[in-house]
Amino acid sequence: MFGNLFEEDYSSVSENQYGKGKKLKTKALEPPAPREFTNLSGIRNQGGTCYLNSLLQTLHFTPEFREALFSLGPEELGSLEDKDKPDAKVRIIPLQLQRLFAQLLLLDQEAASTIDLTDSFGWSSDEEMRQHDVQELNRILFSALETSLVGTSGHDLIDRLYHGTIVNQIVCKECMNVSEKQEDFLDLTVAVKNVSGLEDALRNMYVEEEVFDCDNLYHCGTCDRLVEAAKSAKLRKLPPFLTVSLLRFNFDFVKCERYKETSCYTFPLQINLKPFCEQSELEDLEYIYDLFSVIIHRGGCYGGHYHVYIKDVDHLGNWQFQEEKSKTDVNLKALQNEESDDPVMVLQTILLQEENNQIPLDQLGQKLLKKTGITWNKKYRKQHGPLRKFLQLHPQVFLLSSDESTVSLPKSHPVWAESDLPRNHAQIVRTLASEPPGLTENATCPHWFDINDSRVHPIREQDITQQFQGKESAYMLFYRKSKLQRPSEARANPRHRVPSHLLKEMDAANTQLQMRRAECDSANSSFELHLHLGPHYRFFNGALHPMFSQTESVWNLTFDKRKTLGDLRQSIFQLLEFWEGDMVLSVAKRVPAGLHVYHTLDGDELTLCEAEIADGEDIFVWNGVEVGGVQIQTGSECEPLLFHVLRLETSGEGATREQWVESSHVFAANAEMGALFRVLAVPAGAILLNSAETADEEHWTAIPKDDLTKTLREQGLRDGSVILVQGLDSDDSSLLPKQAIRTSSAKETSWLHVRNLCQLDPEEKQVQIPAALNTVVFDIRIKAIEELKLMKELGDMWHLRKMDWCYEPGEPLCEEDATLKELMISSGDTLLLIEGKLPPPGSLKVPIWWYQPPGLSGHWEHRGHPTCTTSQCTTWGGTPSQGAPGPKPTEVSLLYLGSVEISEEASLMELKAQAMALPSATELTLRSTALLRAWTVENKRLGRLLRTDRQQLKEYKLGQRAGICLEPLPKEESLSPQDVLLRTQLRIPGERAYTLPVDLVWDTTRGWTAGSLRQRVANFYSLPVEKIEIAKYFPEKFEWLPISSWNQQVSKRKKKKNQDTLQGGPYYLKDGDTIGVKNVLVDDEEDLSTISHDTGKGNQEQLAVGKKKSREVLRTQRSDMLSSAGTPTRPRGPEASLSIHVGSFR
Repeated sequence: MFGNLFEEDYSSVSENQYGKGKKLKTKALEPPAPREFTNLSGIRNQGGTCYLNSLLQTLHFTPEFREALFSLGPEELGSLEDKDKPDAKVRIIPLQLQRLFAQLLLLDQEAASTIDLTDSFGWSSDEEMRQHDVQELNRILFSALETSLVGTSGHDLIDRLYHGTIVNQIVCKECMNVSEKQEDFLDLTVAVKNVSGLEDALRNMYVEEEVFDCDNLYHCGTCDRLVEAAKSAKLRKLPPFLTVSLLRFNFDFVKCERYKETSCYTFPLQINLKPFCEQSELEDLEYIYDLFSVIIHRGGCYGGHYHVYIKDVDHLGNWQFQEEKSKTDVNLKALQNEESDDPVMVLQTILLQEENNQIPLDQLGQKLLKKTGITWNKKYRKQHGPLRKFLQLHPQVFLLSSDESTVSLPKSHPVWAESDLPRNHAQIVRTLASEPPGLTENATCPHWFDINDSRVHPIREQDITQQFQGKESAYMLFYRKSKLQRPSEARANPRHRVPSHLLKEMDAANTQLQMRRAECDSANSSFELHLHLGPHYRFFNGALHPMFSQTESVWNLTFDKRKTLGDLRQSIFQLLEFWEGDMVLSVAKRVPAGLHVYHTLDGDELTLCEAEIADGEDIFVWNGVEVGGVQIQTGSECEPLLFHVLRLETSGEGATREQWVESSHVFAANAEMGALFRVLAVPAGAILLNSAETADEEHWTAIPKDDLTKTLREQGLRDGSVILVQGLDSDDSSLLPKQAIRTSSAKETSWLHVRNLCQLDPEEKQVQIPAALNTVVFDIRIKAIEELKLMKELGDMWHLRKMDWCYEPGEPLCEEDATLKELMISSGDTLLLIEGKLPPPGSLKVPIWWYQPPGLSGHWEHRGHPTCTTSQCTTWGGTPSQGAPGPKPTEVSLLYLGSVEISEEASLMELKAQAMALPSATELTLRSTALLRAWTVENKRLGRLLRTDRQQLKEYKLGQRAGICLEPLPKEESLSPQDVLLRTQLRIPGERAYTLPVDLVWDTTRGWTAGSLRQRVANFYSLPVEKIEIAKYFPEKFEWLPISSWNQQVSKRKKKKNQDTLQGGPYYLKDGDTIGVKNVLVDDEEDLSTISHDTGKGNQEQLAVGKKKSREVLRTQRSDMLSSAGTPTRPRGPEASLSIHVGSFR
């Protein structure tokens, strides 16, 4: 699932944080987190073992399987202490399964580890990181267990619980001879494609007959000729536990690729198998099965994630929902405010709730914390001493067992009437003695939990229906016979039938855990990590640089440092729902050249502290191979270094004057010195380094030719070093003068790149402008205009802007008398020369665009094309850079009218009035500002709707580069904050086309629900609400997404009250969106697209194919370069079969 991230040695990590291959001694492991409120334990993911975790939890919550395994003692299985002895036959796999189940039952930790178990399988670290199919694992694990239990009393464990038989029969229609063949099964594999559900699939398999006739006859052995016959199958023997595997993955022979079947596939909570059985004489309960586990797969056929819904048959967990739990927390908080200081009363009340008024001593402290929200050490230790000592000092109230492992109340303990207690003591009894909300329900109420690796939380039975379809859907079903009843002593008793040696081992482990947690209780347990998302970066100029904003490219994650790297990977995988393929986490560092990746985080069982991940660490999330099609070298040896290179160049019209030119370059630290000649296009020459001890001095030393093969790091170069490069054709006198040469150092001279963004030029031009630190902005602007050969008389019509880190125009340089030093502009920075005067402080220069809705006529229609210059009138579909038009987007036509300079204090109405006065707008018939609708222009499309005319522009937070688009209206409108403006289009029956868009105002006062929108659209078109279908159009994808309440995706991290809103995913409905409407009374076509949509999609696919080919070419070129340089690449490993190694016990 995540790729091969881990090495086999989990006891050590890299010694150098930015080095490779070095090891260090780890710190002491911090204790794992305790169980959460469900009181159930998850299983930690080793990187790709979610499929294993889901199956193990299913077996663990199969009590009959668990207890049958527990019944096998050391006399049959051997002992783990003897596993290394040469002659000892130790059955390691069942022993490790026993220990794991005991840990899941009794060990107070949030998640158990499967490392010992997978080691017993003979798996390497690569196997633990490679995801496999859980259906395949189920068969292989059962086979390994059968082999391991040969010669023991549990040799028939799998056969007894899971084995069933199927009989296939062929009946000759001539002689009625029956030919049958019996097949054994441990799980039933059923089809999903073109099948509505499990019962339908079983009916096709075990009720329907296949007839052999016509050209497909059957050869009867009795008749000795081809005859007509009927073939059928029936279930002959039913196992106590029925496992059903769903064939979700298929192969498309047209596209020659695998795919996952995500259609709706129902399965019942209780199923009657009598219609599918050969024998029907048994009592009905023999055929009734109850669902108790559903293994779910999320993702596609080449990767994804497994988790499991499990029914807690023995009620081992606390089936309590967070909203119910919060009510209890409020009562406990009020109880704490009463400041009850009588620990005897509190402990007695806790024991009264336990079975037989008895509890293990190590669980008493946990019960106290769960009930009161505060530990014994914090509340009572200072006054009453340790808990164990306190119990020993009150033998008349509390009875300790002989080994002091359990505590109970004497049988004759006094029972107080509530009226005899003080008010606060009575409240303790009422609060603590009250059962949790989940336990007060009907005892037969099924308790279901969602176990997702380490996390366990309760779910309701009806939540199972959400896994009928979609990318996240049921993959394996587990049923148990309804007649299998559990004994009363097993209910809510995790110690039931656990062997005594495992009970002692778990009790000792719990005591050790409590001691370790007490030591770490005061430590700060969380810190912040900066996640850099690989798909949002590009490799440029020797380092990684973000392609988008800081918010999109870097995510801040607060994480518990006591958790493991495996937990961190799992959390990031859950956080990045869009991620596909392998995921690798690497430590990165910001350097002057950009972001550089140093080493990959290996070792799933290591905590973040042991991996030496510090607070504020930069973590790069990628696939471990390439970024944007470019393979990335990692490690400190290839760290990018930013140098200032000085070269002697000729300048002037006759090329008679020589001057020193400084430029910035980035080289890898392991690059040879001689590589500078190749990069700088210098055939040969000399390289000089400044060996002066202080920055103010200059002492240039030439590097001998023999040292040109050394790396930059070996020469002692670092970020900011200055290198002088001299060609052989230069004057020797300029190479090493007798006196200290007087070059313009990096501290005194800056070389600025000035780029022309003039909209009159088809191509951007860039020049270098030399300037000292005390050069003012005005001089830079004038020099740039001269170098770019722009009209000098229009010099005041240009201004300079900084380029932000997203390579877009940033804030303007308003203070033209300020120096570069004052503005903190350094060498190598890029400034943008943009047409237009700078607006005065407190004012905006707003580009105005005109949006003509398609199909409208009358007074909105402009009379022909306005007469205007290219810089004044342009058709476009996005925001200009101070008036610069861009490419035309799909289905949006915007007409550029000009720019308006206006104060931020002005109102939207005043902006409309000034826009109406533009020369280009005079060609349009505009009667009133009230008949204009204003939008912002974002990402080359209509953005926010500006509703209130009297609101000041600064309240809209338009910014310096915002554009405004005006749209004509037939009449005045007044939209409230709850109104949403949508464009509706009615589908034309029988044609792949829609009517022209019509504005629809939707009042969302009652919520942004799909039902409310459907009702509004139905009323608008005077159609029955049940006879329409609506969909939102995504123009950037040329796709329609149907809007209905059942297919709306809901983020689990969002609150329940926001689940039905159309403002969230996947619709993200907003003003201006297009809503398609289909009348199903006259139109039964399922396809919502049009011919133009097909054309647009085709163009997108061609563009995507072109980009993919370009990336492959770049990747190939990069691979060739790395291969020639001897740098090892990391190939993607092929799929490997799953196996479990078992010794011979026959």
